[in-house]
Amino acid sequence: MFGRQIRLFKILGFDVSIDFSWVIIAVLITWSLATGLFPTFNEGFSTSTYWLMGIGGALGLFVSIVFHEFSHSIVARRMNVPMKGITLFIFGGVAQMKEEPGHPKAELWMAIAGPIASIFLAGLFYVMEHIGTLGTWPAPMTAVFHYLWLINLLLAAFNLVPAFPLDGGRVLRSILWLWKNDLSWATRIASSVGSIFGTFLILMGLFTLIMGDFISGLWWMMIGLFLRSVSRASYRQVLIRKTLKDESLADLMNADPITVEGGLALDELVEDYFYKYHHSMFPVVENNRLVGYVTPEQVKGIPRNEWPDHTVKEIALHCDNGNTVSVNTPADKALQTMQSNNKSRLLVVDKLIVEIDQEVETLHQGYLATEVESLRLRRQALIDTLEGYRDELLAVLTQTGSIKESNWSDFAAESDSTMEKVNRFIDVLQRKRQPDPVMYPPFK
Repeated sequence: MFGRQIRLFKILGFDVSIDFSWVIIAVLITWSLATGLFPTFNEGFSTSTYWLMGIGGALGLFVSIVFHEFSHSIVARRMNVPMKGITLFIFGGVAQMKEEPGHPKAELWMAIAGPIASIFLAGLFYVMEHIGTLGTWPAPMTAVFHYLWLINLLLAAFNLVPAFPLDGGRVLRSILWLWKNDLSWATRIASSVGSIFGTFLILMGLFTLIMGDFISGLWWMMIGLFLRSVSRASYRQVLIRKTLKDESLADLMNADPITVEGGLALDELVEDYFYKYHHSMFPVVENNRLVGYVTPEQVKGIPRNEWPDHTVKEIALHCDNGNTVSVNTPADKALQTMQSNNKSRLLVVDKLIVEIDQEVETLHQGYLATEVESLRLRRQALIDTLEGYRDELLAVLTQTGSIKESNWSDFAAESDSTMEKVNRFIDVLQRKRQPDPVMYPPFK
């Protein structure tokens, strides 16, 4: 649905982004408010004032849409429905779900939250307008508040139309779903209403276009086409998931995919794989073991003249839950993973060996670090103990006159006593303070 997105900020764990199309519509809204709506209904202000009012109105609309979608997201979180974030685009905003609600009550509360939020904002801006009118607030400011309470009321009313995928359409689907306990049937009915409503908007836009209002007519036609497209796509999506629900991923996957060796040069990767097979992703293997994957995006980051000097392993991405699934994963869940991560291909493994390997590697490194530190401390303690014994023995021998301190080295060199062995052992330990890396059997 979306093209290039710009992440704006994060609030309470939800990312707020704008699609590039929103920038276009924001400029058009500002222009139409500054040159059309406000001058028509609020005469007597300067051109710069109208433009400031237009900017204020557009920003207020932006906040209103974010608040509307944010309400959907908050309720979704309370209903344990995973959310990706909020995105504003040319037709408004959308709270992106990673997966559909699991039961009708969750969808009902999620859907109704948006219009309630818009009605709340309409009441808030209405009160602010009247406070400004009764007080000494500038007239342009109260005019902007008037526009904002009115547009929020219209936004709530439009979204309550029972046409899927509008909020009212989701309310309708949840009620039908709760009644018949059949999501496919409920989606078909709600999508049909959405398609009919979309056709009505197209015809209304065509009529407006004929009457001479080109901008409004085109706008209504675009919204109608969008609603028809999304409503039909939503129903197809439900049918696909219903079909895949009982399918085994093992029956759908390619059991013998084309793989790439980690040591392959990038120029060979491009010539022999990307140009030849036109896949968007290739598994990367070493010694018949999956180590990651590579896409054209990684290659684009390397200058062409440096391709022969770099290997696939250097740019390969690690496998994770967003691109790798177990062969036992239900097919409909695999589809959800693809959609929520914007992937056209997934890596399927017999077991989630990638996660296991990563955990083992982490444990391995932690275990080695602990063992190395333990050995170091034990060896140092042994060195200190033996050196203490040696010093005590030297003192005893010196006091008894058995040997002079100055002759200790000669005594140690010529004697085959235990003391010589102690010195040799201490020297060995001193030279090997840092133990060599050890591979322990559990991590082979």
